[in-house]
Amino acid sequence: MSKTKFFAKPFITLVVLVFVVAAIIYLQSQKVIISSSANPQLQTEKEKGSKYPKAPDFVGIERWINSEPLKIEQLRGKVVLVDFWTYTCINCIRTLPYLKDWDKKYHDKGLVIVGVHTPEFEFEKKYENVLKAVNDYQLKYAVAQDNNYATWSSYQNRYWPHKFLIDIDGYIRYDHIGEGSYDETEKMIQLLLNERMERLGKKDKIETGTSNILSPDVDFSKIGTPEIYFGYQFDRGNLGYDNLKPDSTTDFKLSPKPSKNLVYLEGKWKYNADNMELISDEGTVMLAFEAKKINMVAGSGGKSDAYVFLDNSPLNEKTKGSDMLVKDGKSIINISEYKLYNIASAEDYGTHIIELQVGGKGFKIYTFTFG
Repeated sequence: MSKTKFFAKPFITLVVLVFVVAAIIYLQSQKVIISSSANPQLQTEKEKGSKYPKAPDFVGIERWINSEPLKIEQLRGKVVLVDFWTYTCINCIRTLPYLKDWDKKYHDKGLVIVGVHTPEFEFEKKYENVLKAVNDYQLKYAVAQDNNYATWSSYQNRYWPHKFLIDIDGYIRYDHIGEGSYDETEKMIQLLLNERMERLGKKDKIETGTSNILSPDVDFSKIGTPEIYFGYQFDRGNLGYDNLKPDSTTDFKLSPKPSKNLVYLEGKWKYNADNMELISDEGTVMLAFEAKKINMVAGSGGKSDAYVFLDNSPLNEKTKGSDMLVKDGKSIINISEYKLYNIASAEDYGTHIIELQVGGKGFKIYTFTFG
């Protein structure tokens, strides 16, 4: 028995040693191959899977602009920024200069930006309208038309804009809702691109500076009026009239005592799902709002125009919006295409009254937004 014991121990040791070596080889085979720099930011697939969700694919896309159809899987090895936006959203529009700058700076270093255009209004579903907006804003990166909210739903999204950063293994490493945090977002882009460089075994580093873009002059703490919707599908109680019936036409009268943050109308208007439509030849829109700047999403089936007054006076060179024409003491806006129109900017934040005297039936107004 002593011999048996003598030979048994080395045999067991050998078996254990073989098992340990095999286990090490197996575990190593499960790791993502990285460079030998031992960068703590680089993680194995298993580690990432326990921390971060996998990025869903682009599904239900009707058309692609600036690109052939893309799949998340084919973008493995790239850093991908997915930006949910829609072209009349003022918050989205104010982020576009940053996206364009990041695309210019980092595209050749491995960043792919995909703007997923998910429409808020019916007219934003038209390919021609989206294409024109992409060209007007000079966007060079890929834009996907997500008209049926398929990709939006896959990402469990609820906001415009909403950015998702996806790493080289297809994991969502960062997301940001709304405007702001541009430096934070860019630094995360740089971190993920540096991970990519490590993976490729390159010694180059991504520069750590951030974009020097002049941010819009907006003090959100001083905006006291929410975005106002005119259609019943998005009604938030900001129309100054009760018991309006969907798809009905009403001959409205302005209120002698208007309340702040309530819209008042004059003339015949039809209460549509996502807009108010002028049925009479002329009509008026009036709102007392608390902010400095005011924008309008609108359009017209024909040619409509509106004289615009801020605090009961025509706009001037200081108070006119970029889409306004001031001439001979009058301020007028021509409305044809469906888009966001920059109307006016008061000299200071506070409570102001905007009045649009509209001519041309077929005019449709969708929202007022503020800055």
